[in-house]
Amino acid sequence: MKFIIRRMTVEDVPVVAQLDRMSFSLSWPEHTFYYEVKDNTAARCFVAETEDKQIVGMVVSWVILDELHIATLAVHPDYRRQGIGRRILTEALQDGVQAGTRYALLEVRAGNEAAQNLYREFGFKTVGLRSKYYKDNGEDAVLMNLDDLESI
Repeated sequence: MKFIIRRMTVEDVPVVAQLDRMSFSLSWPEHTFYYEVKDNTAARCFVAETEDKQIVGMVVSWVILDELHIATLAVHPDYRRQGIGRRILTEALQDGVQAGTRYALLEVRAGNEAAQNLYREFGFKTVGLRSKYYKDNGEDAVLMNLDDLESI
């Protein structure tokens, strides 16, 4: 399947928020995505879009000094395992390098092995655990770091 990665716009937010709700039991409110796109100067927001203009993936990351924090990443359930997550994460990491970051970090649910495997493919390593991090069910978060962004 062909798709492009592009910057998220305010027009994308309703669809992105719906995608987030489809992907996570503890989703972000729609107004948070508006804030990230319009007002958060640290935010870097991208979407994956099919040839027929359907948004099938998204990522929000934050540039904080020399760190890139992957805040959220999701792929539409019907489009998973087609390389979209890999491509959109690559875009976010490369964008972080261009913005001057040297390493990346993220939190991922302890039970989300598919996401953890994707991150490991990029060289992310488990560096800690945030106990009972997720408020919806008390699940732990695995803290992962990528120490050398320039290797991406």
